[in-house]
Amino acid sequence: MSDLSEQQNIDSTAPSWERPEGASLEAWMNTRIARYSTRKYDWDALKFQADFDPKFRRAQMRYVGTGGTGVAKDVNTVPAENFTFSTMVIPAGHEGPPHLHTDVEEVFFLIRGKLKVVLEKDGERFETIMTDRDLISVPPGVYREEINIGDEDALMCVMLGAKKPVTPTYPADHPLAKIKR
Repeated sequence: MSDLSEQQNIDSTAPSWERPEGASLEAWMNTRIARYSTRKYDWDALKFQADFDPKFRRAQMRYVGTGGTGVAKDVNTVPAENFTFSTMVIPAGHEGPPHLHTDVEEVFFLIRGKLKVVLEKDGERFETIMTDRDLISVPPGVYREEINIGDEDALMCVMLGAKKPVTPTYPADHPLAKIKR
């Protein structure tokens, strides 16, 4: 897949779902397909977290947009307009640290594995266990963390409700809050 706007110098202010003038249906639709065979896991998207503590090592595979990991650009994705979509691998015993999205809801759909999801807001804490094909939608302003408590890698889909979400923040007392990316 390639970025059609780069191929044809298309006005980048136009919504990506609009058919570019002069583009065939085939050329246009080929920019809207993200095949698994052309994806690769990006173990570096959140490497700064794993460098701080190896338990935070996980990988993102992007399909629509770049998500909320802070990756600036990935021309091997379908352009995002209203949401991002990726898959995430969390190895057994690893976790996604507590973080907060201020501007978007975040949806986790667990394809396989077993995750403990911890949510916190205004001093209240809620925990739940997710297994295969469970989904959780976390509103903006709620801290979330995902801990792989299973014996295998957890694989989940992650959707964020904006074209380019604001990079998440960490609780003020969490060591990652002090790391500059």
